[in-house]
Amino acid sequence: MSDRVAIVGYFQSRCEREKREQHITDLVFEVCSGLLNKLKMDIGQVDNIVSCSQDFLDGRTISNRTIPEVEGAYLKSESKVAGDGTQAVFYGMMRILSGKYSTCLVVAHAKMSEGSQNVIANAMFDPFFQRALGFDEINSGALSARRYLHRHGLGADQMAEAAAKALTQAEKNDLVFRGKKTTKQEVLNSRMLSSPLHELEVFAPADGACALMLASESAAKKWTNTPVWITGAGVSMDSYFLGDRDLADTKALTEAAAKACRMAGIKDPGKELDLVELSDYFSFQRLQYPEALGLCKPGKGAELLDSGRTDPAGELPINPSGGVLGGNPLCVSGLTRVIEAAKQIRGEAGKYQATKKVNTALAQGSYGPCGQNQCVVILGM
Repeated sequence: MSDRVAIVGYFQSRCEREKREQHITDLVFEVCSGLLNKLKMDIGQVDNIVSCSQDFLDGRTISNRTIPEVEGAYLKSESKVAGDGTQAVFYGMMRILSGKYSTCLVVAHAKMSEGSQNVIANAMFDPFFQRALGFDEINSGALSARRYLHRHGLGADQMAEAAAKALTQAEKNDLVFRGKKTTKQEVLNSRMLSSPLHELEVFAPADGACALMLASESAAKKWTNTPVWITGAGVSMDSYFLGDRDLADTKALTEAAAKACRMAGIKDPGKELDLVELSDYFSFQRLQYPEALGLCKPGKGAELLDSGRTDPAGELPINPSGGVLGGNPLCVSGLTRVIEAAKQIRGEAGKYQATKKVNTALAQGSYGPCGQNQCVVILGM
């Protein structure tokens, strides 16, 4: 049984609003072959594959059935996670820790341009009560935003400032399409999608893929001299029915983070973490999620943002990559967070490399209505 699991390499495609010239199989082949070539690794040296995709996004049942050939899964164990990319990392980690495998290729893909996203998202809600009301990811997120703002006495300005900072930072990231210098007023002037959320405060549908390679402690040295170790991981799921939970809370994230920190031996995340990559699908989550992670007290996420402590040059940078608002597809966004955190530890983030040295980083991914399912992965040197 392996004691530790390492990330030994990664490869990302550029995310775009529409990749009309590339089929899903082309996206997957691009990142899988790119990763293998980067590592100088033969597909025969990959023990198993974990993919992340969504049947509804791909428009087919068993969405991974079209990609085994381009993954290199011939005569290999290949399994799919229908959720967030962080969960695929969690699954791959468990497979290696079982002792049965020494390497695991983790890949995520999505082409959100090929479907009506509000119709697709509507399918994840309760079919008897909530689906008929027309719920989708955006208007349910707006309910959560409204409840969070009301509880803590916050307003539209704080959310808009979070979005402006994220989009401005994303300009440095060549792998996303939505980054540009943005002001708070530009955010507030953008189209209202579902009150209180404006267009620039909501994730944009995107196409893209990414992949990373996990390895056991004994195998990691074959592929890299700079492994990034998974030191902690945790998953938690909240109630499915929206009426069964307070949408201002992020109970699942608090639980997932506690599990991950306990595994990593972290007692004070605010002091012991060097960097955080959040899945901020909505601007208010850039305020809300740090509270759930224990980086500040409840209701103080806006103050933490304004303090400058979480800027790229601050003590605890959050989303120097620009985060999900910069333009990452569902499913792919969580795996991207893990890769971005690993890049920071290895000093490979280029124009958006954090100023301080990063030894310990946290990556967070979510899935389901109003952040129902949460996964936290902690990485270290």
